[in-house]
Amino acid sequence: MSVRHLTVTIADDPPARLDKALARDVPPEAALSRTRLARLIAEGAVTRGGEVLDDLRAKVAAGETITLAIEQAAEPEARPEDIALRVLFEDADLIVIDKPAGMVVHPAPGSSEGTLVNALLHHCGDSLSGIGGTRRPGIVHRLDKDTSGVLVAAKSDRAHHGLAAQFEARRVSRQYLGVVHGCPDAADPRLRGLRGVSFEGATLKITTQLARHRSDRQRQAVTFQGGRHAVTRVRVLESFGLPPAAALVECRLETGRTHQIRVHLAHCGHALIGDPVYGGRRQPSRKALGEAAAEAASEFARQALHAATLGFAHPVSGEWLEFSAPPPSDMEALLAALRGTSGMKSP
Repeated sequence: MSVRHLTVTIADDPPARLDKALARDVPPEAALSRTRLARLIAEGAVTRGGEVLDDLRAKVAAGETITLAIEQAAEPEARPEDIALRVLFEDADLIVIDKPAGMVVHPAPGSSEGTLVNALLHHCGDSLSGIGGTRRPGIVHRLDKDTSGVLVAAKSDRAHHGLAAQFEARRVSRQYLGVVHGCPDAADPRLRGLRGVSFEGATLKITTQLARHRSDRQRQAVTFQGGRHAVTRVRVLESFGLPPAAALVECRLETGRTHQIRVHLAHCGHALIGDPVYGGRRQPSRKALGEAAAEAASEFARQALHAATLGFAHPVSGEWLEFSAPPPSDMEALLAALRGTSGMKSP
């Protein structure tokens, strides 16, 4: 594997530690995060006059020359594929796309081709500077295969580190649109008595732990002991039918756990229409919705969930960015059918 050498001159008044001094003085175009620099130091890839510096806390002085031996980004196992992408934004550090339903984000057993990563490898090409030493896009969050919408990926190590820190610290803004069975209602005594459910005005707040299902390892389940903390807020945008038998809801994530929205809505008795895993065998009411709308809902071929808006601070410039994408055509058709029912109302 080829190696490139980067020479850094320590500027005046350096921090007391080698890792902090390098984080300050390595040029931004090198796209090396502090985490990556720490790894290079630990691997013995940082030298001063031929002396290996493998201690993060090593002392440095102004004017000293430090050399970093950086392995060229290795080629990934996933292969580039020429797959059309709807790009909402792209620069040297990140790319934001509107992922279609049906596309897996990351290669996995049984889904090694046709993924978002395959498409990004082709689209970005040599503009990928390498994530952790491998030439690949940095995936910091995912959408389920059959969930559409806005997703960001890092193209550089520094962007990957910065985005991951924001997601971990819950400093990103995420809004989803979903079409659910029934209509969550603050006046519903069943919901008010359900553990983990509360209301903030008309907004439904779901607070639980999530863990793998005991008998089905492909599913997640609500629990109140162990698991990972999860919070979802749900607001009804439109309801359909008399009495309401379906609704368009806005879901905002405080945390981002696997299948979080899908599990939380099912826990409340308002599973997403079309959800093959958490929707059970529930069928839309033909009496409440009418034949055409009920048929459209029963035949919807995936969970009716779309990541509509994503906001975050640019990991390099710090500028707040926000991107939105409208629901895809299948979900718009479902909503059109539901809106054709008599008795549709907006709360």
